[in-house]
Amino acid sequence: MDLKEIKRLVQLVEEANISHFSIEVDNMKVEIKKDLPAAVVQGYAYHQPQFLAPAPHAAPVSQTPDAPVVDAKLVPIKSQMVGTFYAASSVGSPPYVKVGDRIDLGQGVCIIEAMKLFNEIESDIAGIVEKICVANATPVEYGQALFLIRVD
Repeated sequence: MDLKEIKRLVQLVEEANISHFSIEVDNMKVEIKKDLPAAVVQGYAYHQPQFLAPAPHAAPVSQTPDAPVVDAKLVPIKSQMVGTFYAASSVGSPPYVKVGDRIDLGQGVCIIEAMKLFNEIESDIAGIVEKICVANATPVEYGQALFLIRVD
């Protein structure tokens, strides 16, 4: 990969609504990051995870995007797009987070596939995962709660 190709990749990332792009060619890895508003996708996974079977312990919860949170210390991490929710990056990989895990600001918590693009969703808060609101490999809507996080 030469400098001209790298410049072309930077231009493509600049024009697209993505904040992170990486590619590996001939043992050379190029990673491009830029800051975007919080409402835009937080990350992009360049590899496609294999389709995952729904997790047996994660039962789906029907929740409208504007459903109120009962406990003021529970804050939802909401879907930033319409797509399919994946708890792990590939079959056999451990999930990004489990109930009881402590997460940090900016930590990857899941992947949402939208139009064959696999977008890593990052946490916009820090706390403890109290509930996973959707089952693995199920469709999600924009604004739908994916996780409930107990903030300290």
